[in-house]
Amino acid sequence: MTISTQDITGLVLAGGRGARMGGVDKGLQPFDGLPLAQHAARRLAPQVGALRFNANRHRAAYEAFGAPVWPDADDSRPGPLAGFLAGLAHCDTPWLLTVPCDTPLFPLDLARRLADALAAAEAEIAVACAPEADAQGATVWRPQPVFCLLPTALRDSLARFIAQGGRKIDAWTAGHRTVQVRFDAPGAFANANTLDELQALEALASR
Repeated sequence: MTISTQDITGLVLAGGRGARMGGVDKGLQPFDGLPLAQHAARRLAPQVGALRFNANRHRAAYEAFGAPVWPDADDSRPGPLAGFLAGLAHCDTPWLLTVPCDTPLFPLDLARRLADALAAAEAEIAVACAPEADAQGATVWRPQPVFCLLPTALRDSLARFIAQGGRKIDAWTAGHRTVQVRFDAPGAFANANTLDELQALEALASR
């Protein structure tokens, strides 16, 4: 099996409440001269066949970035999985690739490597992993489950999981054939949950 770039829709997840940033719309916060969500979109667009946004506030602002906006359908706001489900419900391609808006330095070969690994492993889902140092200084590989390539055929599975109260991405993916793909790129998956972290990421990007 080979997954074509044109068969992947990229979805920038910007539907969160930004609680740790004081409730601001995280995707609209500036990073390197652009709103975070727009920066992520420009990084993702060359890797996929179509681009979309998942956002629940300021829809016009996101639409101004040049792609359709798909809000959550679930009013209970079950976190990133609500964005996943919105993407799977509207997606016109066989595959959906999700990325969060607050991790602006993700790899430029993210889609290709996830797709190739998924096909090679004959898996249903591919999830990125990044290296981290544990308490003893040893390198461990941590899944980055919001960076997820999955088929639209799993829409009903995810809808059932959310309806049953499921909220954690890894708890859902554990029920499917999932391959973890290692990206040995320090800082590539660093995210900004606070304004201070966002400033630190800008400093990292300017090096």
